[in-house]
Amino acid sequence: MRKSTSHGYKNIVFLLLSLLLAYFVFRNEILHSYLLHLGNLGYIGAFLAGILFVSTFTVATGAVILLVLAETLSPIEIGIIAGLGAVVGDFVIFRFVKDDLAREIKSIYDRLDTNHHLKKVFQTKYFSWTFPVLGAAIIASPLPDEIGVSLMGISKLKTHQFLLISFILNAIGIFLVVSASVVIKP
Repeated sequence: MRKSTSHGYKNIVFLLLSLLLAYFVFRNEILHSYLLHLGNLGYIGAFLAGILFVSTFTVATGAVILLVLAETLSPIEIGIIAGLGAVVGDFVIFRFVKDDLAREIKSIYDRLDTNHHLKKVFQTKYFSWTFPVLGAAIIASPLPDEIGVSLMGISKLKTHQFLLISFILNAIGIFLVVSASVVIKP
């Protein structure tokens, strides 16, 4: 009996299903209202808001919670604690991308571009540094982190390096967003 070597594309399917689930959960008014009340939990709310702040589907809710917390907590405290939460969210994405999803995408790429033209371009000295730098810029910005984490995940970045970079960038980015809201507040 022959053992099958094909594992299919279970992680790509899982990613699509999780995005669909996140969309429906986010559209649910009761759950959305509950998430907004996390701002009443102080530091725990900041940590959870940090986790929410990294995803496309929850970034708006995470930002609102952080802005609510800015009324009672210092921007530095929010930056550090929400930055730790954001690292948790980014790490889940990073592990998912770095391991299984990257392997599945490579399988699809190998079938589409048998001569690996794109891979050769990205491995030149002009492009090899761009993935981590561009990824870091996206993580530091208020934009959702999935693309930035993906760019850092497909580079040869080690996990401990990613965790440190993610924390520093998220803490600074969240601090700047919260600080701006405090300054701009009428």
